[in-house]
Amino acid sequence: MSVSQHSRNLLVMKFGGTSVGDVLAVQQVVDIVREARSSWSSVVVVASALAGVTEALLSQAFKVAQGDESEIEANINNLRARHQALLEAFVAEEERRREALQSIEYLLQRLASLWQAIAVLGEATPRALDAVAGMGERMSVRVLAAILNAVEIPAQAVDATELIVTDAQFQSAHPDMEATRVKVETFLRPLLALGMVPVVTGFIGATPEGIPTTLGRGGSDYSAAILAAALHANEVWIWTDVDGVMTADPRLIPEAQTVPRLTYREVAELAYFGAKVLHPKTIRPIIEAGIRLRVLNTFNPSHPGSEIVGDAPMILDGVIKAVTAVRNQRLITVEGRGMLGVPGVAARTFTAVARTGTSVPLISQASSEQSICFAVPAETASRIVTALEEEFANEIKRRDIDRIWASEEVVILTVVGSGMQHTPGVAGRVFGALGAQGVNVIAIAQGSSEVSISLVVKAEDLQAGLRALHNLIKI
Repeated sequence: MSVSQHSRNLLVMKFGGTSVGDVLAVQQVVDIVREARSSWSSVVVVASALAGVTEALLSQAFKVAQGDESEIEANINNLRARHQALLEAFVAEEERRREALQSIEYLLQRLASLWQAIAVLGEATPRALDAVAGMGERMSVRVLAAILNAVEIPAQAVDATELIVTDAQFQSAHPDMEATRVKVETFLRPLLALGMVPVVTGFIGATPEGIPTTLGRGGSDYSAAILAAALHANEVWIWTDVDGVMTADPRLIPEAQTVPRLTYREVAELAYFGAKVLHPKTIRPIIEAGIRLRVLNTFNPSHPGSEIVGDAPMILDGVIKAVTAVRNQRLITVEGRGMLGVPGVAARTFTAVARTGTSVPLISQASSEQSICFAVPAETASRIVTALEEEFANEIKRRDIDRIWASEEVVILTVVGSGMQHTPGVAGRVFGALGAQGVNVIAIAQGSSEVSISLVVKAEDLQAGLRALHNLIKI
């Protein structure tokens, strides 16, 4: 039997930290898994650490690296209590509960030893941080598998260190898909053949030598995508705490709606400009494999959520799909008449910025080549201005560059929609909507993909600008 034949009707579901954060959330997960098993031949669950756990693990690692070991015991006790509370709420059989607690206790002792080792070294290396960070997932899958078994859903906890093979780029490891496929077939396929639900750790993998790694931002989503591609799954469902991808941040625009369908490039633009959506890296294996992807709400499972599709054929149902806001930014401007026609100014500018370790989300250059401006996080502005003044000290002295300065705080507003590249007049509508609300645009940038337009406005114009742009969306 070929892989494609024996993996037909296979669903991979990923649950984020809020989905396994407390008793109410876990009950929702249990109900969702039970319902999925009634409709799908095989189900794989990928789980994150309990809400807030990974941050707590890493925070403690940095503290002990500075010599502060005072909170190790308290943190271990808190982690034990949180996981034990979930087990006691669902697992009535004492022997089964004791077995799960023993596995949690083993991991807690390993964690304490890792923290103490970091304290002795006085340094939290990337390799050590990955070993610490993955402990949350290892504990959560053991709890969730015990709970599923207790409600008569046969399940098996699986550490992704046994499945996902990566390079040694600690904290942002890259998977070796061919080696991973071999391990997935070896370890997961027999469990699925037995009708079991593998409950796999998100976020983590391991080098070929077995050294634990983590997959970086959006790691648990990435884990689900990697496993789905390796298993030739039919669909992947990402369960979060919102009704899919929203047209805007509902905290800023209460009337924001779910976007029913988006392309991969639209998701990439939204993620880049601050929306709470899937990181494009994490879903690339799914899109490339032609696997259907949905984003759903654990706490509102009847909602259809959002579907993410490939870019071809182009989806034109809605010219503008969503609008995002990146706050707490400042514009850095390098200007001078002596810049005109001088090669290398832009390269030197961004080399100097890169030396500060700062990411630049938006760049705009005047056609006359007499100025370059770009956005940076507000807290980095003074450091970047200093770095640029040092880089261009001779040009400033010769008055080839007149000044390098930072604006007051600004906001980047971005409208996203693949239909924009096929629809005339979108930019005019965008600027008209802002003008009607008295919102002045300071700088403009349009991505080469033509699925987004970004505009910089004053911080005080955030709400008015966001609302004006959101009113252009027709879902």
